[in-house]
Amino acid sequence: MSKAVTFTDLNLNTSLLNALSDLGLEYPTPIQEQAFSPVMSGRDVIGTAQTGTGKTFAYLLPVLRMWKFSKSNDPRILIVVPTRELVLQVVGEIEKLTEYMSTRVTGVYGGTNINTQKIEVMQGQDIVVATPGRLVDLALHGALKLKSAKTLIIDEVDEMLNLGFRPQLVTLLDLLPAKRQNLLFSATMTDEVKSLIEDFFNAPLHIAAAKVSMPAEKIDLYLYHVPNFKTKINLLVHLLHTDTAMEKVLIFTRNKKHADMVHAALPEDLQAKIGVIHSNKSQNLRIRNVRKFADGTFRALIATDIIARGLDVEGVTHVINFELSEVPENFVHRVGRTARAEAEGIALSFVTEKEIDYLHGVETLIEQKIEERDLPAEVEISFDLIPDEIERKGGDIDYLGGARKLQKTGGAFHKKKDKNLKVNRAKEKRQARMAEKKKARRKKKK
Repeated sequence: MSKAVTFTDLNLNTSLLNALSDLGLEYPTPIQEQAFSPVMSGRDVIGTAQTGTGKTFAYLLPVLRMWKFSKSNDPRILIVVPTRELVLQVVGEIEKLTEYMSTRVTGVYGGTNINTQKIEVMQGQDIVVATPGRLVDLALHGALKLKSAKTLIIDEVDEMLNLGFRPQLVTLLDLLPAKRQNLLFSATMTDEVKSLIEDFFNAPLHIAAAKVSMPAEKIDLYLYHVPNFKTKINLLVHLLHTDTAMEKVLIFTRNKKHADMVHAALPEDLQAKIGVIHSNKSQNLRIRNVRKFADGTFRALIATDIIARGLDVEGVTHVINFELSEVPENFVHRVGRTARAEAEGIALSFVTEKEIDYLHGVETLIEQKIEERDLPAEVEISFDLIPDEIERKGGDIDYLGGARKLQKTGGAFHKKKDKNLKVNRAKEKRQARMAEKKKARRKKKK
């Protein structure tokens, strides 16, 4: 049996080894081990590995190993990521690894004062971590000089393209010096990602550390078949009230409106311990809620897919897919928030009739049948619908997610008694008066 590779077996300097030791890390993950030498060689590298397998350190370790002190104020390393949360996460990881190094690093992103960030980058930075739009803005305003950039790292590029950042990426690639090293890391390899690589990368080496479409082996997957949104609320409340193992829970909804609706529908005792984070929330609130979730002030955090990859919080015990995404790959990114760093985790999915096709897409992608759990008897089945669960077809209400059965049986609907029917008496009186006036005018003419 071959000896396991440790970080000391890699060509790391003392500063990085000391930082890794402080973090309690001894063994590199597969993507970290496989990417180290190719990145160190200076060639373009494409790395694919599922969420939670250590992609960030996979590119940071060799890049920081090659870093040398310079008096230049212009950054030599640019790291581009899709979201503000991921900017903060990567900056945090760099700060951990450079504890024993004299390295200047800053993060820039949209939604905040660009003038403050101009001053910050003009003061001199070795590494800049940025969202693509803000990076291009700073470069075009002349605040950020790109002439010294030696390494460009694009992390979570598939999500970046999904969010519509291709024009900004293309502009950035055109602004950068032609002689540079390109590193691209992603959880999935889509056709659009491949097109970007063909256009701008120079004979890159492709490293696939693990099958991208599979969630981590230590995540237990379960699903509940639930008729509608409000019954999902009842199930969520029941689980949070009865399952003490749910210590740190991420709850994913399909959109921002539903994220707010879920929080508003919870009882007060749970509302106080659960935060919400999505792009309509202020930056300060988003950062504050993530911190409260990380330090245990919040037991749970309700989120949308935009931060499914940018949120790196240790100790997430459960991921709940309150709603499945239309994009099967998002399932992998969501559940990858748990069972990180060799820990174990549980992912639960609440599935309505409308979401069955989404479920089949997920199971096809991960090549796994998700185990079904019976809805607890204590969970009340609601027949109240939210607007998104109602379609109007030919004047009839068609309830999505199982309520067609309710209509067939009559449900709670019944015809009103004649005495309770509303009649517009004022209109009848007005018409009668007009008829009398016409009759009077005809008599007068005669």
